[in-house]
Order: sequence, then structure tokens, then C-alpha cells
Amino acid sequence: MVATDQAITLKTPDEIGIMHQANRIVAGVLRLLEQSIKEGVSTYALDKLAETYCRDHKAIPAFKGYKGFPASLCASVNEEVVHGIPSKNKILKNGDIISLDFGTLFQGFYGDAAITVPVGEVSVQVRTLLEVTKSALLQGIEQARIGNRVSDISRAVQSYCESHGFTVVRQFVGHGIGTQLHEPPEIPNYVQRQPSPRLMEGMVLAIEPMVNLGSAKVKILSDQWTVITADKKPSAHFEHSVAITKNGPQILSDHPPEGTEADLKVGAT
Repeated sequence: MVATDQAITLKTPDEIGIMHQANRIVAGVLRLLEQSIKEGVSTYALDKLAETYCRDHKAIPAFKGYKGFPASLCASVNEEVVHGIPSKNKILKNGDIISLDFGTLFQGFYGDAAITVPVGEVSVQVRTLLEVTKSALLQGIEQARIGNRVSDISRAVQSYCESHGFTVVRQFVGHGIGTQLHEPPEIPNYVQRQPSPRLMEGMVLAIEPMVNLGSAKVKILSDQWTVITADKKPSAHFEHSVAITKNGPQILSDHPPEGTEADLKVGAT
């Protein structure tokens, strides 16, 4: 691992290999949770599923206890943007959407990814929000190339979302990732005025559009964690951890193929 002048760390191919393993566990968790989403399931049950899978795959849940966060999984429903705290009292119902954000610590390196999943049937407008947010993530990843700047990622995400009539959250951003869960540089989902860092081989970035159906404004609830949209309209969140390589962006947190060792047969109730 090499530190640059901006305190951005460049990972070696071997280190990226470990991060790929960390993120494959994250991807396995998210696939299991996606398969378990149904009406009547509590977000607490999803949290327990996630933690069990993570520990069974020899990793540590990265979020649990991080700055006091009380759970392993961030489970954010409908207008909750990020950092929703799982609860036995929060029961999913038809028409909801739920953002699932999970991180691992594996052999000294972190993984981090997120998806947003519909519960049963959702409106066309909300389904479009999910599709646009997921596509915006891919638009941003496409710009994660040597020689580009962080602002190229930001511009791709912002322009894509706004061209479809949605807004991007500005108070929360993506980040570098490695031996720390959050490392420089920050990865905003909108273009800032100041110059942004140049992308270099060996950087690993957690790129994560947070996109709102209504206003971009958000607020934090009294639990000091849960972020909601100010107008209480739905929000979507997708995230991948991505390595900058000489062959282009490498998504480390892609879902593993069906039937691999990452599968774990557990049910949610």
C-alpha cells in the first residue's frame, strides 16, 4: 500500500485481491437479503441474517459499533435515505422499498456495497427511481478510470439522475475504502466547484448514488443516525466498491454466481 500526498492510499494487486474477497462476502449478504425481502419481514430479522452470513464467511460486520452504530446492517425504508437502524417493530409491507447497506472487515480490509429492493408491487414512478439510481451508479463507475478526476464520476451521476427528473443527495457522499471503512477521497454525487483529485491505479472507491424522488434536502432523525428526505418522498441507494486498474474500473462487489460457496441457506422471519 502506497500513500499519496493527498493521503489517498494506493492498493497493490494482492491487496485488491483481498478487498475483492471482502466485497464478495458483502455481495453474498446482499443477495441473501434480496431473496428474503417479503411483506411481513422485520428489518431486525434482516440484520440477523446479514450478520450470521458475514460471520459464517469468516468476516466481521464492519458497521456494528462503528461510531456507535448499533447494528450490522443499515436498513432504510421508503423516505429513509441511509443509516436506518434495524428494528423488530419495523415490518415491511407491500409497496415499500428498502435500501440495504452492508460492510465487512476481512483480513484487514473493508468491503462496502448497497442495493435498494422493492417489497411486492411498487408504483411505476418508484420503480423508475430504483432503475435510474442503479444505472447512475454504473454511469459513475464507467468514469472510474486512470487519468480522470473524481468530478468525472460526480458529473456522470448527477447529470444522469437530473436528466430523469430526480435529485441527488449532497450531504452524504461516497468515499475511498481500504484498511479503513472511510478513506480519502470523498466521492460526491454532484459536481463541486473546487478541483477534485486525479484517479490513479490502485485507488479503491465506494461509489454510492443516493437519489430522491423529490427534493434533494435531507434531515437526520433524533436517533442521530437515520437520514430521511425532508419532504418524506422515497429515496434509493446503490453502491459498489470499485478498484481503479490499468484495464479500467473493476467492480469488487458484484454478486457472486449462483451456486458458489457464497450461498447460505437461511430464512428470514
